Amino acid sequence: MIKRFLLPLLLVFIANAGFTQPKSAVTRSSITFRIKNLGINTTGTISGLQADIRFNPANLSSSSIEASVDANTINTDNPDRDDHLKSDAFFDTAHYPKITMKSVSLKHRSGNNYTGQFNLTIKGRVKTVEIPFSCVQKGNAMAFKSSFKLNRLDFGVGENSMILSNDVTVNIDAELEVRD
Repeated sequence: MIKRFLLPLLLVFIANAGFTQPKSAVTRSSITFRIKNLGINTTGTISGLQADIRFNPANLSSSSIEASVDANTINTDNPDRDDHLKSDAFFDTAHYPKITMKSVSLKHRSGNNYTGQFNLTIKGRVKTVEIPFSCVQKGNAMAFKSSFKLNRLDFGVGENSMILSNDVTVNIDAELEVRD
């Protein structure tokens, strides 16, 4: 009787162990953004990337990507503008210190190119967005790159403005070390 119970349990454990995906640690990252202000491109960075990426190109249905950045790290090389962006009129970092994203689904496009549906949370507002990205694996490192546009008003970042564009281009370049 015990053997009948233990054998299926052991098989379930072995099967699950074979499908577990290694954890990852961010080793390098660059997140930049660009928005037109008075018709001139204004750029900046956001840092503090933390990620839990379990990405297996051969098994996308069991893969997942979760990441966050520290909204207080917004840097446009203008301290007054940075303070204004951190205020409640824009990112309200006192109440919403993190910007997060969590994959809902991932799809292969071609070669090293993928697209994902992500729940993106900015300023407490969640919106599902499609984000294209590439992933290249080199030994125990994975390099992710992405460029996409967001409408800042979808997340309550600022108000309608004739001088500030609604569209923000975000670029992500990150490398992760895959750990068992």
